[in-house]
Amino acid sequence: MCGIVGYLGHRRALPVLLNGLKRLEYRGYDSAGIAVPTEDGLYIAKRAGTVAQLEALLAGVELPATSGIGHTRWATHGEPLDRNAHPHTDASGRIAIVHNGIIENYSTLKAKLREDGYTFRSDTDTEVLAVFIGALYEQYGDLELAVRTALSEVQGTFGIVILCADQPDTLIAARRGSPIVIGIGDGEYIVASDATAIVEYTRSVFYLTDDEMAIITREGCQTKTIDDIPTSVQLLELEFDLERIEKGGFPHFMLKEIYEQPQTFLDACRGRLLPHEGNVKLGGLRSVEPQLRRARRLILTGCGTSWHAALVGEYWIEELARLPVEVEYASEFRYRNPVLFPEDIVIAISQSGETADTLAAVREAKLRGATVLGIVNVVGSSIARETHAGVYIHAGPEIGVASTKAFTSQLAVLMLLALYLGRMRHLSAAQAQDIAAEIRRLPEKIQYILDHAEHIRQIARQYAQARNFLYLGRGVNFPIALEGALKLKEIAYIHAEGYPAAEMKHGPIALIDENMPVVVIAPRDELYEKVLSNIEEIRARHGQIIAIANEGDTELPHVANHIITIPHTLPLLTPVLTVIPLQLLAYFIAVERGLNVDMPRNLAKSVTVE
Repeated sequence: MCGIVGYLGHRRALPVLLNGLKRLEYRGYDSAGIAVPTEDGLYIAKRAGTVAQLEALLAGVELPATSGIGHTRWATHGEPLDRNAHPHTDASGRIAIVHNGIIENYSTLKAKLREDGYTFRSDTDTEVLAVFIGALYEQYGDLELAVRTALSEVQGTFGIVILCADQPDTLIAARRGSPIVIGIGDGEYIVASDATAIVEYTRSVFYLTDDEMAIITREGCQTKTIDDIPTSVQLLELEFDLERIEKGGFPHFMLKEIYEQPQTFLDACRGRLLPHEGNVKLGGLRSVEPQLRRARRLILTGCGTSWHAALVGEYWIEELARLPVEVEYASEFRYRNPVLFPEDIVIAISQSGETADTLAAVREAKLRGATVLGIVNVVGSSIARETHAGVYIHAGPEIGVASTKAFTSQLAVLMLLALYLGRMRHLSAAQAQDIAAEIRRLPEKIQYILDHAEHIRQIARQYAQARNFLYLGRGVNFPIALEGALKLKEIAYIHAEGYPAAEMKHGPIALIDENMPVVVIAPRDELYEKVLSNIEEIRARHGQIIAIANEGDTELPHVANHIITIPHTLPLLTPVLTVIPLQLLAYFIAVERGLNVDMPRNLAKSVTVE
């Protein structure tokens, strides 16, 4: 993986391909390349490094072709070297392929192809697929048949686009487990792994489903299964425009997205929260309302930041709906033979809706007869299509690799879900009205924290060179400690651990000395006095204490080295506010360290391989 773009239309392909690759840079990558047809065959340029370096390599090259493919690669098989960059070609050099995913049986295929006399120039699984398709094309003389035959024998995941010098006015795209979206413009088609590469040219798109392929020519686009059964597509209108994927005057996408959170949180609640009625309207769950009413247990599953959101959701749903909740790592869910009952509801949480591990958990839960719901950001994504029902978070495109606004939008939807389930069960209208009224006030309270970000920047400067951080929280803010530590690891490359504050004395306390910054989330709630005791333990060992506290707190300033204040809210809702300073702290520390905040090393925005 990581980014795919293909073009067939009336424009010169090269500028479209390079522009699309730039739009996909945010997903994380280590090499880039393009292939376009010429009179003499395929012109291929690729190299390890950035799209800008690829562009420099192409400076002065005149390529009039109006079709082509491009790719940004995040290494899976083989180091980030020029020879491992995409596109890869078959033995003849007439067929080029770009590929996201992993071909699991590539070594078996490679051994067989070597027996037949084929050689390989790269360390990748993708080249094996290219050579395999080429061998079948040589045998059949039919490119589409060769692709279908090869893909029927492939094990693993793929999102691919294929270009052949013999048919320069044709692109073939296919997917299994790795997203492919096709934009339909005025006499042109743009194929990509992400709609951000398309929206500049058209907002009319459709997504391929698993084991579906598209044959795109100048006469039109035909879709069918890999087994040659014609399919129909559902055209969608992209919900965002070009402005939403520009920086808008901010130095980084991540900072822009942090500052968008008052609006995105509001958008997640808009039309759903009915504060005067003390109720919630979730139209996407209407079809499964009977199952939700008789549910005996909820299982929330996700990866990374989405898993942290699920942990917060566990506290909320159990408190308001009195319904047992379990939270599972999606990456472990299907491998541990989970026990599921017909009354269970599994809820998959994913920003992209394409996270491979989470999608696998969805399929396993459906196979075992559970009702499966999705909480995702991307309309038309795989999880949105494959779950029985769900709720979109409406955060808009999130370009920064480290998730910020998607996390708080996930929290918004999980709180709405908790209220929705609570009103079905034990929560009174008066209690729900109080909570709903406070949810409505959260965007302005997020804005207050953002308006005082300079203080957090000053703290970040003091600790930018620290080698380790400890994050502590209790109750509903324990998952926020995990999320704060993750943000610091992701973008500042500092080792950080999140812990329940009471667990500190069961091991991590051995690490605390005058060089250890400890971030303590300490809002004024029912556990406040307990957290104060934990802070005293840190102070006795000379740890550097950065406390997240409510405005007007008169005790913490006497025991903490630094105070970052947040407005008062209901204790249950504090995670929506306490996470904002931790996002800013990680961001400012990364900037102080001179790091590329939007594209942290080794990370991809959407992890579409296991």
